[in-house]
Amino acid sequence: MDSKHQNSASDTVGELETHTYDPNTLESAIQAQWSSQPTNEQEQVQLTDQSNKFYCLAMFPYPSGLLHVGHVRNYTIGDVIARSAKLAGKTVLQPIGWDSFGLPAENAAIKHGVHPLAWTEKNIAIMRKQFKRLGFDYNWAHELRTCDPEYYRWEQWLFLQMFERGLVYQRKAEVNWDPVDQTVLANEQVVDGRGWRSGAVVERRAITQWFMKITDYADELLDDLDQLEHWPEGVRTMQRNWIGRSTGAQIRFKLDAPITVAAADNESDTYELSELEVFTTRADTLFGATFIAIAPNHALTLTLAKKDPELLDFVAQMNRGKTAEADLANLPKAGRSLGIHIINPINGARVPVWTVNYVLANYGTGVVMCVPAHDQRDWEFAQQYQLPIQPVIANEDLNSPHDYNQAAYCQSGTLINSGQYSGVDSELAREQITQALQSAGQGHEQVQYRLRDWSVSRQRYWGAPIPIIYCPACGVQGVPAADLPVELPTEIELSGRGGSPLANHASFKNTTCPKCGGAAQRETDT
Repeated sequence: MDSKHQNSASDTVGELETHTYDPNTLESAIQAQWSSQPTNEQEQVQLTDQSNKFYCLAMFPYPSGLLHVGHVRNYTIGDVIARSAKLAGKTVLQPIGWDSFGLPAENAAIKHGVHPLAWTEKNIAIMRKQFKRLGFDYNWAHELRTCDPEYYRWEQWLFLQMFERGLVYQRKAEVNWDPVDQTVLANEQVVDGRGWRSGAVVERRAITQWFMKITDYADELLDDLDQLEHWPEGVRTMQRNWIGRSTGAQIRFKLDAPITVAAADNESDTYELSELEVFTTRADTLFGATFIAIAPNHALTLTLAKKDPELLDFVAQMNRGKTAEADLANLPKAGRSLGIHIINPINGARVPVWTVNYVLANYGTGVVMCVPAHDQRDWEFAQQYQLPIQPVIANEDLNSPHDYNQAAYCQSGTLINSGQYSGVDSELAREQITQALQSAGQGHEQVQYRLRDWSVSRQRYWGAPIPIIYCPACGVQGVPAADLPVELPTEIELSGRGGSPLANHASFKNTTCPKCGGAAQRETDT
């Protein structure tokens, strides 16, 4: 606060001084004086000064209707930082804005029968008033709403820059599908396996989605964590685990006989599948692989299920279950034998192939090498279905052998029951076995990440339209920058049923190709 405002505030305090503190009266009076002599215009001028700048930005709040104590805590911290910078003589920009697109506003609009924009504007008005009562020192002249076309035009512009450089792309991915409301559901809308609105059992379906290729930056993201010297080590560790770089082997297991399967993105296209690829960080346990597990939605499972009603029913059951890794880890293990075998490349053993509920089609190759003696998930599955458990790693304490009837032994050690590699240390055996597989053309060293490309599209209305046009003649075209923003239509029917509202909005969907001028259609995901 400058000296002029400080003197005015002191006068007001003197006039209102009583033996008790009445915040409603005192703070309202002081804030009224602040508002009568706004500094926003002065601050806008000061922002052109390139020296001694300080930018303080807290994450924009979602306009849910009312501030709660979590907002007060979070935004007080940001305000203290901004005020400290001002006291240090810096020119401070502390903007405020509203993260005003998203699923909650659309769901609330459907529930209350209002437009999402009206719902959002009402909530912003309430929350803005509350923020001002708290006295935070925001540059209100720079207030933003992410649902304003002049804001999201730049989101669309950025999308197009990445599209042109191959950093956003389309592929099929599994989603939660409500068969009654005929719409995609976010994970938080699935309650005990059912749609939050219809109560229908939710299915998993593969539909085309837009993805951002953040995996291209996995090494950079991981290595540069070391530069964040002021971040808490616990947070940096979480980030490292989230990115999850691991070095292992990509191993090729040949099928007993090739099988013709349908392509994942087009069932009319078929190809001959003669092998399954597996990534593992434990090539030292390859001699102990007693079965191979593939995801219920793997192309091979789906192909075989067409001729096996029991398998088809199992796949349908799995498609109604949970997909988060944390949930899958705690689910009772379930699976079905596919009645086919693969050949273990290290010893020529025929190994059965199963489809199981703890392997995801969209994680890695959707195939896992299962070593129940040395992996707890595989051990639990093998116990349930009476599959062989073959120890190939000896525990360090030879006087106290591990009891494989109780659990898997998941540590490193010395190889046993592993042919020429018996007696070799685990770490060295991983290198030697990987090199042997590579020499035989049956594998190679591989770096893999837990990090996955980020799905950024949603088949809903209340979001920034994706600036893409589909032309029968020219293919996928980006909207020209001069035609941005692609505005969200305000006249819309929102029922929560019948699929994407924009896909059913003819005047939005139908357009012309920016390249040839022919009839084309807009992307209707947001």
